[in-house]
Amino acid sequence: MTKVACVFPGQGSQQVGMGKDLLEKSAESKEKFLLADKRLGFPLTDLIMNGPEEKLTLTENTQPAILTVSCLLYDLLRKKGIRPDYVAGHSLGEYSALYAAGVFSFEDAVYGVRQRGLHMEKAVPAGEGTMAAVLGLEADVLDELCHKVSAEGNPVQLANLNAPGQIVISGSIQGVSKASTLASESGARRVVPLSVSGPFHSSLMIPAAEAMRQTLDTLSIHHAEIPVIANRTAIEETQVDEIRTHLIEQLYSPVRWIESIERLKANGVDTYIEVGPGKVLSGLIKKIHRGARILSVYDIASLDSVSEQLKECAE
Repeated sequence: MTKVACVFPGQGSQQVGMGKDLLEKSAESKEKFLLADKRLGFPLTDLIMNGPEEKLTLTENTQPAILTVSCLLYDLLRKKGIRPDYVAGHSLGEYSALYAAGVFSFEDAVYGVRQRGLHMEKAVPAGEGTMAAVLGLEADVLDELCHKVSAEGNPVQLANLNAPGQIVISGSIQGVSKASTLASESGARRVVPLSVSGPFHSSLMIPAAEAMRQTLDTLSIHHAEIPVIANRTAIEETQVDEIRTHLIEQLYSPVRWIESIERLKANGVDTYIEVGPGKVLSGLIKKIHRGARILSVYDIASLDSVSEQLKECAE
């Protein structure tokens, strides 16, 4: 029997104009775009549709923008009668997953990630932190290198364990630079500096985590109706207390994406639906769970196509 997991993308998947057909063709989606504008107190919808791109890519704008489009696509997927057995999201995407699981209302989710983005931007002054993707090096080797550099007073750590041989490190400018050099010397196929505004998922984000704790206290959080695979633990969670705790810890802890997909595979999931702009997660999942059916819903046309494919599979 087919088991389905819906997965939701994180920062970096945004583009100007995403979700335009939802706004134009779905009255339900248009209403929620307006709800997002009202909850945030500024015209997020106009920014998503018209840019400018440099403003949309600011962390505090990107996060509610991606979440909004992802959640509206999920709403339409549910209207097609598709209910996943599990949900998961990559970093920011975890909030979309929690919305899908009934943990947050849409308004609280969009407000929460807007505040999350603001907290992340304020946590580390510009120019003091960064991230880099390391390709072709084992996680334990890279982790050891990061510990060595951090012990010298230059914090750096594993941030995103995305796929075999694809790991992102995060920390101070000096820490990431030194770890990158050591990684290259240790056999990494390639090290790619990332164009990001801060050292996300590193210990430097602890101030953001403390601020996020206060934000979460203002939101209504419910037990999950669908098991959520958490970034922090890579296991399914449903209870309010553990969800709240791990959302706070998520900000300075690695995104354990490889383990998350391996957990879903072990639980019998054989079909993944990436719900949201882009296909980044689909590419990662292909490298982790070979042979799985991987589908993407990013607009109304792809929604209809996926719905038909799943209907044929069920028959």
